[in-house]
Amino acid sequence: MLLIYVVKIGPRLDYVFKQICGRILGLEFELTTNLEHFIAHNGPKMSYGKAPLGNEFFVQSHDLLFSQGLEDWEIHVRLWDTTVGFFATGENSVLPFDIFATSFYLLSRYEEYLPHVKDNLGRFPYTESLAWKHGFLNQPVVDLWAFKFWGCLQKVFPELEQNKRTIQNTVVVEAKRPFEFLYRGFLRTMVGFFSDLYKLRLGRLVWRAQVLLGSRKDPYDTFKWILKLSKSSKTRVVLFFLLGEGYTFRETLKTNRQGYVNLIKFVADYLEVGLILSYHFLSDLPRLINEKQQLESYTRRVLKSSFNDRQKVKLPEVYRNLVEAEIAQDYSMYYFNQFGFRAGTCTSFLFYDLEYEVKTPLELMPVVGKTLALREQTVGNIEQTFTTVYRAVQSVEGHFIMVFSNRDFEPNKDNKIWRYLFLEKLIKSAG
Repeated sequence: MLLIYVVKIGPRLDYVFKQICGRILGLEFELTTNLEHFIAHNGPKMSYGKAPLGNEFFVQSHDLLFSQGLEDWEIHVRLWDTTVGFFATGENSVLPFDIFATSFYLLSRYEEYLPHVKDNLGRFPYTESLAWKHGFLNQPVVDLWAFKFWGCLQKVFPELEQNKRTIQNTVVVEAKRPFEFLYRGFLRTMVGFFSDLYKLRLGRLVWRAQVLLGSRKDPYDTFKWILKLSKSSKTRVVLFFLLGEGYTFRETLKTNRQGYVNLIKFVADYLEVGLILSYHFLSDLPRLINEKQQLESYTRRVLKSSFNDRQKVKLPEVYRNLVEAEIAQDYSMYYFNQFGFRAGTCTSFLFYDLEYEVKTPLELMPVVGKTLALREQTVGNIEQTFTTVYRAVQSVEGHFIMVFSNRDFEPNKDNKIWRYLFLEKLIKSAG
């Protein structure tokens, strides 16, 4: 066991040490403020503070973990071997940066609470992030820092053991539009018919009619293909459905239609089903709870996972609602139009409410991005971006999570790359 001496154990310090030493490194450790207990301890030990007590393993602390509220800290990002660091320490410190403070800054999404320019949907854009501005968005730096810390510990305390982890793959399938033609409602169906006719899309007009008459499969209905391939794989696959109103008129379905309900029930018999929370009602807690209960009535299971439509994360309000709704895992913590590690990690972590200074039970899943973020790239660049990020996760045996859409698997030439990544890189590679 590693004993860690600190002058004061506050909620920020407790949170980040449990994340780095516990969740990432799998170390057995204990925090103590008892100096006599620390001195008497004969096993591995370290101190974390402003100055060392003697010649012990020492990491110099930044003020961030001992503060409350928000401050606009001065940050200087510098190179550290193949990665970067900030909140530099003094020469007595084993580590050149306070990785606990830097990790807390990224995991708490401290920068998203500070004044910043929002995009047209009120979201925090990747271009405002420290990671993008300093070129480390494609690195799980929190995990890299943790393993650097572990390397230093091993040299001093070779007897120290950790519970090693292995890389995990999770595929999220966003089924916001599970059907192209079915269950659109009379008005939307008529609008679609007249639109096809006006634009002389006669092939699409015939296709729409055949689907509605039951003689042809809806083009977006790729669920049996997904289920078949996922059946024998170790990769976790979660399908997310939207039950509330869509962001646009085109996205809204009649979700109470029996055919739609049957699809959800069918998928839930084989895979985990999650909920896409309606963009327009993210601040409406009763509405979110109603959507949650509706999905649970279809699946006959307690809802575990959700994500916010359009990846809107208004901190801390939206996540407080998820906590109140008793949702266990959120998959919204990524940039909708850029691959990378929004919170700097490929390990799940708990949402820390900076305004209340409290750790919550809501687990945030480290999604690296969605196919939408790569669509403008060439096939070669798409695969290269995927491989770069995947290898970064693999290097720290982390959790690789990517978001696809059910529409990505429609069998046409434009979707070959998505079907390839899903099948060859994520499903088959996991066995």
